[in-house]
Amino acid sequence: MIWQKKPKKSKGYSSYNWPLLILVIFLVFLGLLLIADASVIIAQASFGDKFYYVKRQLVWLLIGLVLMIIISLTDYQKFKSWANWLLLGSLVSLLAVLIPGLGEKKLGAQRWLSFGRFGFQPSELAKLTLIVWGAYFFDNVLSPLKRRAVTINEKINAKQPRSESIWPFWLILLLISGLVMLEPDLGTTIVIVATGFCLAFLAETPAWKIIVFSVLGFIAGLVLIITSPYRQERLLTFLNPGRDPQGSSYHTQQILIALGSGGMFGQGIGQGRQKYAYLPEVVTDSIFAVVGEELGFLGAFILIGLLMLLTFSCLKIAARAPDRFGQLICSGVGVLIGTQTIVNLGAIVGIFPLTGIPLPLISYGGSSLLIFLIGLGLVLSISRCKMKERR
Repeated sequence: MIWQKKPKKSKGYSSYNWPLLILVIFLVFLGLLLIADASVIIAQASFGDKFYYVKRQLVWLLIGLVLMIIISLTDYQKFKSWANWLLLGSLVSLLAVLIPGLGEKKLGAQRWLSFGRFGFQPSELAKLTLIVWGAYFFDNVLSPLKRRAVTINEKINAKQPRSESIWPFWLILLLISGLVMLEPDLGTTIVIVATGFCLAFLAETPAWKIIVFSVLGFIAGLVLIITSPYRQERLLTFLNPGRDPQGSSYHTQQILIALGSGGMFGQGIGQGRQKYAYLPEVVTDSIFAVVGEELGFLGAFILIGLLMLLTFSCLKIAARAPDRFGQLICSGVGVLIGTQTIVNLGAIVGIFPLTGIPLPLISYGGSSLLIFLIGLGLVLSISRCKMKERR
């Protein structure tokens, strides 16, 4: 159209994406404030230090922010040469955590590698690994002409890969999700599989393959639930939240009490009661319930809006990325944030069964926070690259 301006030809890097950086910093420090509020009672009772969780989270936050800034100023193309090594390291760590003596067991799951006073969850690294390696894989397999600009005409004219060439991605997805499931960690497995399927879809994998693997994944999930009494109990609790208020339904009931007592504007910061040893996993999986109780529906709605804004910011950058590798990384990080947010909030409000998934950038957990900040560092790096002129 005559009123549309033609894109200017540009090379190199544009200015720093300050709005995205400010949004990320605001969210992580909001999360730190919420952790400080929610953890006072349990930290004092368990460790004799009401700032125990805050101090540990602050260490991870500062490390994560430094890494995010460094990565944002680094050429993201370098991660292509590191993708296979990242995959190897992630697989080794997932195997190591399953070895008795190396992996630390908590709450019936062996998910942590201990490093002195701190622990790290390899399954969190696996999320980012799948995104980076998947972007590298699809960029090389589905873009054999190695052209950086991605336009509709080029997609139509580009050489299509052989159908069997996509199988390595499905095998890696199966291997990673299988190792995470052995910990066991069904919630993280669901997030990893969902992210992998979205990557495959965005990379223009034939729809019938995605449908076939989706059906197989659904069947596998049912088998895992049927063969595990613990997961059966969670499913039954989800279907009937009031079946055992003092047992399997206790967690769900306390969440609903917290959300219901918050009303429109909440009881005020620090005034919530459910954090007084009533609400399980108050600083991790259930921290949104504290938000709902103390900040009310309005505060909870604003927090959801900020997380969705972060998700769509990543997807917007993906749409403007200069190449397929950058597009898939930004899309993958955005999908990961959005999926994990939906799974966490869905469990909190009773749409999904409780799966133990933390709220991105908000919940307590150094591994999760660190990996999300590294992923967002990549997004910031890609956002600095100017689009080449579209033909």
